[in-house]
Amino acid sequence: MIIEWNHHLFSSDTARYPWHPRATYIPSETHADPLAHYLRTMDERGVARAVIVQPEPYGDDHALVLDALAREPERLRATALFYPKDSDAPRKLEELVKREPRIVAVRFHAHRGKEMYLDRFSDAGVNALWEKAAELGLVVELHIGPNYAAQTRDLIAAFPETPVLIDHLGEPAYGTIPEYAEVLALADFPNAIMKLSGLDHIAGDAPLYLSVQRFVRQVANTFGPARLAWGGGSPAWVYAHLPDWPAADIAQVLGGNLARLLRWSEAL
Repeated sequence: MIIEWNHHLFSSDTARYPWHPRATYIPSETHADPLAHYLRTMDERGVARAVIVQPEPYGDDHALVLDALAREPERLRATALFYPKDSDAPRKLEELVKREPRIVAVRFHAHRGKEMYLDRFSDAGVNALWEKAAELGLVVELHIGPNYAAQTRDLIAAFPETPVLIDHLGEPAYGTIPEYAEVLALADFPNAIMKLSGLDHIAGDAPLYLSVQRFVRQVANTFGPARLAWGGGSPAWVYAHLPDWPAADIAQVLGGNLARLLRWSEAL
């Protein structure tokens, strides 16, 4: 079973789903029915289930994600986004999860060029939101650059039962080699999982981006088959970059690890 954890839904109906006043960007591609468009894409790629990611243009307004979960309660789960500098964010997160238990994660953004959400991971607002996520049994999703990796260690250690999913190989393009060593060091924590995604962020040789194969293999070997999850792009990337991994390990990366993490059974 292949599971994707990456996709953003964007609607062309901006009256029903307006862009957030604090949107960090406006997407160039929208759809009249973004869920129907994505479901077709899932079927074409052989993706059985997906975790859709609350995108920054909608901020902490989860209306589109909630509508999608209502329409596809079996195939979909979703992440949440709240602003750590909002002192009311933990309460809002709790209310959202009580309203829709298919919200399975909260996402933090922090890398070079994206410092507007938080200053440091030691901030009181970050700690409060992370603690609430732990209390609610959610996954913490980290869309961070390497320069923030070391800052996350105390929180990852403080909540060892809370899974932490690191986006896009830790966004290596946003950091230095010494900083990226801190990303790899997050493998020290058994609750840290790396997403094999974002290859197009670091290479230009589409469709498989084999120019970074040696790098991808280093990251994959550091986290190991039980803590590596394909997240988006093409499932073919997993086969191309890990050609000598056993079929059972590839199956875990393509969906088995996320299915176990989210307690998703094989049956639809």
